Amino acid sequence: MREISADQGFAPESFQREVADACAPVILRGLGQDWPVVAAAQESRDALFAYLQRFDSGQTGQAFIGPPAIAGRYHYGTGPDGFNFARETLSLPETLRRIAAAADQPELPSVYMGSLPTDAHLPGFADENRAAFLPRAIRPRIWIGNASQVACHYDTYDNLALVGAGRRRFTLYPPDAIADLYVGPIDHNMAGQPVSLAAGSPDGDSRYPKFEAARPRALHAELEPGDALYIPKLWWHQIEATSPVNVLINYWWDGFSAGPDAPYATMMLAMIAIAERPAAERAAWRAFFDHYVFRPDGHPLAHLPEERHGILGPLRSNYGRIRAMVMQVLRGG
Repeated sequence: MREISADQGFAPESFQREVADACAPVILRGLGQDWPVVAAAQESRDALFAYLQRFDSGQTGQAFIGPPAIAGRYHYGTGPDGFNFARETLSLPETLRRIAAAADQPELPSVYMGSLPTDAHLPGFADENRAAFLPRAIRPRIWIGNASQVACHYDTYDNLALVGAGRRRFTLYPPDAIADLYVGPIDHNMAGQPVSLAAGSPDGDSRYPKFEAARPRALHAELEPGDALYIPKLWWHQIEATSPVNVLINYWWDGFSAGPDAPYATMMLAMIAIAERPAAERAAWRAFFDHYVFRPDGHPLAHLPEERHGILGPLRSNYGRIRAMVMQVLRGG
């Protein structure tokens, strides 16, 4: 995996050019080395917790509570909801107290509270700990917990994940490995995204024979406090927090959006419109999607002068027209 020493930071243009445009993961060493949260964590656990509580708004959040037997691997299981952990609503001080207790006493349940919007739960935190090359409208979230393993999943947004405390190990697979990962249900999962059932399984596991094709394609990243990882959308990633106390800060955004419409919503609509049609018709639609959307052979109207491209002209000029056509069709017009 490519690495960049980011201790001097990026300008927005250089981040786009040097990192994002390739749509491949990149380790950004030292990106947050000057962040106050990193300095507090390196001083002591008490200093870290005091720093976080300085911003506490009093809002509660949902925490995963895992019995010692799962060793922080939050996954499917035999619980009443089909998982191997419980969920509790906790305040930040109570969460930190229980994280500290579990760090000191491994026989206690582990605690993991993730995806907290810092503006709501820790107002002011984002202003002191910033990825300056990202627009201010892109707001961070924070993840706090004991040692844990988050199941291999993907995000539908670009992701910048920075280690504030502890250490993180990422294992990544490219988007086109999806057929070999034995993906679980879309609508019954731990935290919103479907997960790979095969990732992390032992070599030669007979339950997942196709995974042996994906296993050698894995990329690995070991992050220290202050290091960050850029993960493009749809890249599969398993995350292991390996220290007794860990903090991660992440940003989600769509770095290539032309408007409010998301590719994932398009895929979901295509599922109900196309997925169960006859195989021959699906093949026909695949040809049309390739021609008009994926464009492996270039622009579909390259044989005509640009002034005759109509709505297939530059998207910046035609986005609104195409969207209006789609909305009219969806309304039955």
